[in-house]
Amino acid sequence: MKNRLPLAIAATLAIAGLGWLGSSYRADDGPRERPTLALLTSLPLVFGEQMSLEAGGSAALTRLERTYTVVPINVADAAGLKGQRLLLMAQPRAQPAEALVELDRWVRGGGHLLLLADPRLDWPSQRPLGDALRPPSMFADTGLLRHWGLTLSSSGLAGRECDIADQGLIARCSIGRGQATVIADADFINADSPDAPALDLMVTELGRLGTR
Repeated sequence: MKNRLPLAIAATLAIAGLGWLGSSYRADDGPRERPTLALLTSLPLVFGEQMSLEAGGSAALTRLERTYTVVPINVADAAGLKGQRLLLMAQPRAQPAEALVELDRWVRGGGHLLLLADPRLDWPSQRPLGDALRPPSMFADTGLLRHWGLTLSSSGLAGRECDIADQGLIARCSIGRGQATVIADADFINADSPDAPALDLMVTELGRLGTR
């Protein structure tokens, strides 16, 4: 699945027509207020594995902060999602059952979610296997995807209620008044540079969701 990612990026950018990307990064736009992006992740994007600011500041976070005011949250529950319109969940840890109910309600009420759900994470970690702070090696679907009519396996995503693209890599779902895009990969945001082409997929999908 991972070797299909460049094709997915190309396809997504072709669909988007580069319109959102072009309008977002014009130097002559002048100062403008950045929209808020809630971020829930087990990956060391904001903080490094040593939980220090000095070790954090990933390339993916830098890329996101060019467009958004990033607000990390701990749980995708009603309190964490209050006032938010756009959420990025990148290989999150299993959420409590009550939080999943509230997340589903938030999306159906008009929220927009980009979920990176990797069934086989290869992200390097210095933490030993079994460490509670180590990113989970596979996305734990405790019922949310099934509730949305999706299944996730090592082969990718499948389901009849969402638009499945790139041979199961991407699922785009209309859920109530909201939208959710699920990508069966998270390793692609482990980039060395904010300008890495792999990050274009993340930014483009967030832009598409944000304009819905």
